[in-house]
Amino acid sequence: MALQMKPKDRFLLIDDLIQSLDEQDKKLKSIWLEEAEKRLHAHREGATKGVDLSPDFVLIWNLHFIRELVI
Repeated sequence: MALQMKPKDRFLLIDDLIQSLDEQDKKLKSIWLEEAEKRLHAHREGATKGVDLSPDFVLIWNLHFIRELVI
């Protein structure tokens, strides 16, 4: 059906779709930001406790980022 549309109309359709994805992304970022702030506040107030990272986890984490830099 979209292939039967005029090029200008297809472009407008694609543009609308991309914009709708961006709007969802902004909403999701806003939700996660609010959640992160709640968790940070709870941690600073002592409602939660931090967990020490095991050396193995730190090693795996660092290797992941080294791999990203190399690729």
